[in-house]
Amino acid sequence: QVQLVESGGGLVQAGDSLRLSCTASGRTFSTLTMAWFRQIVGKEREFVAAIRSIGGPTATGDSVKGRVTISRDNAKNTVYLSMNSLKPEDTAVYYCAASNNPIVLAPTNPGRYDYWGQGTQVTVSS
Repeated sequence: QVQLVESGGGLVQAGDSLRLSCTASGRTFSTLTMAWFRQIVGKEREFVAAIRSIGGPTATGDSVKGRVTISRDNAKNTVYLSMNSLKPEDTAVYYCAASNNPIVLAPTNPGRYDYWGQGTQVTVSS
């Protein structure tokens, strides 16, 4: 079992930057594929970014491409999501996810992930 705890959300203004963190416990972090998703009430969970277990090739969602960077520090059991040029439409609850597979096919599919955090709210004001 893996426990994921997100932090770093909050209220920011359009154009600001923000970095979210997700710390994992319960399993060797370096073997997990990690990802970020976001969700607005009433809408489906949307893929944001994913990173392979050894920090290899990443994937980024189309709606945030060029504005977000996903990274990981295996020594700290933490994955980060750095976001810049934030827009009001980025307002959502951001979830950290983990997969037991070091390489996840179709990483944009939330069904590929085994563990989820509780989420952290990001609100971008105009």
